[in-house]
Amino acid sequence: MEESLRLLSLIKRDFGLREVDLKTYSPLTLAFVGDCIYDLILRTVIVERHNASPNQLHREKSRLAKAAAQAQMAEALQPYLTPEEEAVYRRGRNAKSHTTAKNASVLDYRKATGLEALYGWLYLSGQEERMIALLRLSLDRLGWKL
Repeated sequence: MEESLRLLSLIKRDFGLREVDLKTYSPLTLAFVGDCIYDLILRTVIVERHNASPNQLHREKSRLAKAAAQAQMAEALQPYLTPEEEAVYRRGRNAKSHTTAKNASVLDYRKATGLEALYGWLYLSGQEERMIALLRLSLDRLGWKL
């Protein structure tokens, strides 16, 4: 994980970004970042494991990136979250978004948003190892392979 920590530090340094109290970010802003970092992790693992066409890679990534799958992952993680992580997840889940997923229930979409907010918060707070551990834990608990 040292590389990820270094990447975040490089981004902040080279773009002149100051430290910000993450509590000031809206949960939808955290989810915006979390969606991206979650997607990057999935794409990295899939590409490293499979030499396939971009279409096949996309289908594999989409299987785990859709709201229904993320909702299941969020449910699987609930017993393992710290109180602080649970609070971030709840803020994301309860955030009022003006959009919904095309192929997901409102409940699944909200749970997925909560999970993305949690991943965004973990990434921005430099807790990449915890983020990876939670992702692996949810996959293992659900019996899913990546």
